Amino acid sequence: MKWRVEIDRELCQGHAVCMDEAPEVFLVIERAGAYAQSSLLVDPPPDEQRERAEAAVRLCPNRALKIVETP
Repeated sequence: MKWRVEIDRELCQGHAVCMDEAPEVFLVIERAGAYAQSSLLVDPPPDEQRERAEAAVRLCPNRALKIVETP
C-alpha cells in the first residue's frame, strides 16, 4: 500500500524533531515573525524512509504529523 505524510500547518511550530529523525524526508523552514515550519523534501517519501518517518510522527511534540495510507 502507498503512503504519504501530512503536516498540520496549524500545529507545527518547527521544533525540528522530524528533521532530526528523518532528514531525508523533512526540512524545517524558518519564517520571519512566525514559528518555523516543517516541509517535505519528497512527497511521497520513498518506502525505505517509512520507519524513520513513523518515528518522526511519533516524536513530534505538537502532533502535527501523520501518516496517511493511500490507494
